[in-house]
Amino acid sequence: MDKTILLVDDEELFRERLEKAFSQRGFTVFTAGNFDEAVRVIGEEKPIMGVIDLKMPGKSGLELIAAAREINPDMQMVVLTGYGSIATATEAVRLGALYYLPKPADVDDILSAFARNPELNLEVDQDEFSAPSLARAEWEHINRVLTDCDGNISLAAKKLDLHRRTLQRKLQKYPPSK
Repeated sequence: MDKTILLVDDEELFRERLEKAFSQRGFTVFTAGNFDEAVRVIGEEKPIMGVIDLKMPGKSGLELIAAAREINPDMQMVVLTGYGSIATATEAVRLGALYYLPKPADVDDILSAFARNPELNLEVDQDEFSAPSLARAEWEHINRVLTDCDGNISLAAKKLDLHRRTLQRKLQKYPPSK
């Protein structure tokens, strides 16, 4: 199987982290930070798989799924987003995405989603998977909301329905290891 993958995300650090992880697993990796870059790569390189961020500046991941289907109908796509909702998940799958994952997702989560399509013939070691603890999931969610609020503790506390001091105490603790 041709192990080519396109990573589309406007967060450069996240994109680079995924690129390194996929490269270490033997994939040829292409990256794009927005819709236009992604369309160019899909047209030129014809990757077999794509990891598409739903929310990007300019055209969205949903628009990219539709455009990618026209350019390369065989491309399998998994959608990642920090802004999950049933409506957007349904729309992404209707447009042709294989699966929908909430951020933060790691390479193993993404490969497990691609493994749902037997045509890709991906081997995924399910024994290595361990779900994050509830404490870890909470920590990641709090930090995602805080990032979305540009570090504004008061706004993040309001969105999380927490008292500001409670949020500050949670942030002072070290992140759970698992």
